[in-house]
Amino acid sequence: MALTDLSADELRDFAATQRAAYDDLVGKGLKLDLTRGKPSAAQLDLSEELLSLPHGHLAADGTDVRNYGGLTGLAELRGIFAELLGVGTDQIVAGGNASLTMMSDTLLYHLFHGGVDSENPWGVEESVKFICPVPGYDRHFSLLEHYGIEMLTVPMTPDGPDVAAVQALVADDPSIKGMWIVPTYANPSGAVCTLEVASALAAMDTAAPDFKIFWDNAYAFHHLTDEEAKSADILSLAEVSGHPHRPIVFASTSKITFAGAGVAFLAGSTETIAWYTGHLAKSSIGPDKVNHLRHAQFFGDADGVRTHMRAHRAIIAPKFEEVQRVLRESLGEHEVATWNTPAGGYFVSLDVLDGTASRVVELAKAAGVALTPAGASFPYGDDPRDRNIRLAPTMPPLDEVTQAMQAVATCVLVAAAEKLGA
Repeated sequence: MALTDLSADELRDFAATQRAAYDDLVGKGLKLDLTRGKPSAAQLDLSEELLSLPHGHLAADGTDVRNYGGLTGLAELRGIFAELLGVGTDQIVAGGNASLTMMSDTLLYHLFHGGVDSENPWGVEESVKFICPVPGYDRHFSLLEHYGIEMLTVPMTPDGPDVAAVQALVADDPSIKGMWIVPTYANPSGAVCTLEVASALAAMDTAAPDFKIFWDNAYAFHHLTDEEAKSADILSLAEVSGHPHRPIVFASTSKITFAGAGVAFLAGSTETIAWYTGHLAKSSIGPDKVNHLRHAQFFGDADGVRTHMRAHRAIIAPKFEEVQRVLRESLGEHEVATWNTPAGGYFVSLDVLDGTASRVVELAKAAGVALTPAGASFPYGDDPRDRNIRLAPTMPPLDEVTQAMQAVATCVLVAAAEKLGA
C-alpha cells in the first residue's frame, strides 16, 4: 500500500517498524560503499595481461614507442577507437589516462585562446555559461565551477537533453558557449541520446558562433543487455548541418582496462584536432606510447574491445539486476521512490520523496553505508527538490550490493515516514 494512503495511526506504526529495522542496521556495524562508479577487482583482473605487455617496443609503422614524439598518439590504437567511436583516424587523439584532463585542457584552451571558430578567447567575455543537463555528472560541474563558468540547467529526458529547453537558452544569449552531454547511458540517468535529439543539437541556431557540445562518451561500450545502444554520430551530424566544429568528443578506457592506467581519447573535426594538438604541443612532447602499444596489442582490433566488454557485462549485470530486485521488492508497493532501469553505464538514478534525499544519505552514513552526497548530480551540489541519489553498484561484491541496497531501502522508508508524518 502507498504510504500516502495510510491513516495517521497506520503511518505511525509503519514508521516505528521501519525505525526498528533501521536500528538493527546500525547495530550490524556495516561498512559498505556505493559512492563512485569504480570497476571491481574482478573487472580489473580481466586486463591483467596488460602487465606483461607490450611485446617489443616498435609500433606497426616502426615508431619506437620508448621515445619522444607522436603528439596524437599511437596510430594503431587510434584506429581501433576511431572505428568504435565512428570517426576518422585523422579526427582522433589518443592521450594520457584521463579524459577528464582532456576536458579540462579543452576548457582552458577556449578560455585563454578561443576555439577554432571563436572571435575572441572566452576568458575576455563578460561572462561564460554552459548548459548542464540534470541529473548529470558531478565532475563536469566541478570543472565549470572551478573555472568560473556559470551553469544553466535543463532536464535530462530518456531521449537525451530537453531540446526545446536548450534551444530556448542558446537562441539569444551569446555568453552561452557550450553544453555537456553524456550521450550513451548517461551518468546517472542511463539515458541514451536519440538520433533526433543529437541532430537537433547539432543543427540548432545559437547566438554564440563558437558554441560547443562537449560530448563525453564515457560509457559508449558499457552495455548491460543484449540490446546494445549505438551512439549517434555527432561529428557527421554537425558536419552536414554546417557546424563541423561544434562537437568535441571524449572517451577513455578507464572502465574498460585499468581505471588508473588506461588511455583517453579526444575526437573532433580535423581543424579541431589541429587546434587541440597545437596548444597541447606547448605542454607535452607526446603521450605514453608504451601504454598505447600495450593496449593495442591487448585488444588487437575493435572486436577485441567488444569481446572484452561482454566479459565486463557478465560481472556487473547481476549487480544491477540485484539493485532492481531490492528496490522493487522493498519500495515498489509504497510509492515513495522511482528509479531507472539502465541498459548500460555504471549507475542507477534513484528519486525519493522531495525533501528527503539528504536525510536518506545521512541515515545511510550512520548505518555504515556510504552514498554519493545528495545533490551531487546537480550544479553546485544543489538539487532544488532534494530527491536524487546516484547509486554505483559496480565495485562491491554481489553480496555487499544486496546488503547495501537493503539498507538504502530501509533508509528511504524511514525518511519517507518522517516526512509524511511531520
